[in-house]
Amino acid sequence: MTHVFSIRAELMPPVEQGVVDGMRKRFIAISGGRVDGPRLQGVVLAGGGDWQTIDPTGRTEVYARYALKAGDGTVIDVSNPGVRTASPEVTDQLVRGEPVEEGAYYFRTSPRFDVAAGRHEWLRRSVFVGRGIRKPNHVEIHIFAVG
Repeated sequence: MTHVFSIRAELMPPVEQGVVDGMRKRFIAISGGRVDGPRLQGVVLAGGGDWQTIDPTGRTEVYARYALKAGDGTVIDVSNPGVRTASPEVTDQLVRGEPVEEGAYYFRTSPRFDVAAGRHEWLRRSVFVGRGIRKPNHVEIHIFAVG
């Protein structure tokens, strides 16, 4: 796998939706951010978000949807489902927005990119894996192309 870029998405406070079928549901809006790396630079556009479903064992299903704007102005739509697993105690810390060592949990995603033909079309021609790191007010996703 080859690192192609990293996303730093700034987050708004979570909106708790309650418990549905035994699973805690919440939404976290994305307020902006940066994209940096060897293959892509730009910004994260405000307006996207992350829908989370958390089960009592500490497993969190994430589904993030947002847009990037490359340095040349190209807008790239991102659909980024994934999973974060941790002990129930660590999950509670993450949910409360507390700092947690990244080795205390597993957080991976499988991003897909939708972009017009042109300079960034390579994003439609590979499979990618993201490694997530949750911080109190932002999330980092390091994107790797699978060779």
